[in-house]
Amino acid sequence: MNRNVRALTALLISSGAILASCNNNTAPKEGEESKQDSVATTAAQGPVKFGEVDGQEVLQYTLKNASGMEVKILNYGGIITDIITADKQGQKGNVVLSYDSLSGYQQKGQPYFGALVGRYANRIANAKFKLDGKEYTLAANDHGNSLHGGLKGFDKVVWTATPAGDSSLQLVYNSKDGEEGYPGNLVATVVYTVTPDNALQISYKATTDKPTVLNLTNHAYFNLSAGKESTILGHELTLKASRYTPVNDKLIPTGKLDPVDGTPMNFTTGKKIGADIDKVKGGYDHNFVLDKKDGEMATIATLYDPTSGRVMEVATTQPGIQFYTGNFLDGTLTNTRGGQKYGQHAALCLETQHFPDSPNQPSFPSVVLKPGETYSQTTVYKFSTK
Repeated sequence: MNRNVRALTALLISSGAILASCNNNTAPKEGEESKQDSVATTAAQGPVKFGEVDGQEVLQYTLKNASGMEVKILNYGGIITDIITADKQGQKGNVVLSYDSLSGYQQKGQPYFGALVGRYANRIANAKFKLDGKEYTLAANDHGNSLHGGLKGFDKVVWTATPAGDSSLQLVYNSKDGEEGYPGNLVATVVYTVTPDNALQISYKATTDKPTVLNLTNHAYFNLSAGKESTILGHELTLKASRYTPVNDKLIPTGKLDPVDGTPMNFTTGKKIGADIDKVKGGYDHNFVLDKKDGEMATIATLYDPTSGRVMEVATTQPGIQFYTGNFLDGTLTNTRGGQKYGQHAALCLETQHFPDSPNQPSFPSVVLKPGETYSQTTVYKFSTK
């Protein structure tokens, strides 16, 4: 037996030596050793611990492509903490607002920086809806309405993360029947992918065992200057949306689809965000009806920052997009990255989605998901310069 063990040990050592020689068949030239060591360290590093929630480890994953674009994501809330892209001078910067620690993402009043939002992104009026004749009551966490999934939505839970190479990360969350008032055991799967052409693709899928309502999005706050400009009022936005959903004083859609023509909501030909914002009470926080077929993948928004030269194009299969100009940011958030003061209009959101309050608006596209069906949506944020 001992002889067999010795023989097996010798075989393993021999195999290891062969593998080592295969992986190091060329000796590093002078000056290259540190570079190879660096690459090996990066490859072996994997996710970085970011904290702990409910006894579960919170990890930060880094996705990248060959061009040097990087995206960092937490398994907590599927939060995008970084989108690092180059400006027209080739200088890299993070174009999303973020915090320097987990406590930042858990502070009271944290406005969903970079998070996956669900079960229902945006607002549901009076925190109630009817489905198949039954009324469901949700958390009234926004002036009597339900906002972004309730008190503990998808943004505040730990997802099961599975990396796929350097460029892709799958996140899965099992939302139980009755969670935050929503019916059905729901399995949500979100895949983040950094593509070779400097885009972040977000693919959403979900299934349920009971009829339910569903509206998923990501709530990243973009400032394409990477912090060099304190507001996004100088950014230029183009939206392929000739209609929008007007809202009441509690930001609930009235049910109408009004034309943007002749109003401050008109971004069809592109303009600076600050051009008409003073004409919109409180700033932009509206759902725009996209000019495309439902389910069709199309580029529907272009954002340009003249300061950095960065351009972000947004393509989606969703029927709407919530354009929000960070109206409620007031500089009081703590643990911000680099201690920055995120004041009003420090960033903007372009949240691809179904329309707000759709469960209570029969004329809006349906958000009902039934057993046997698969919810499937895709959004792409593509970065370039000019």
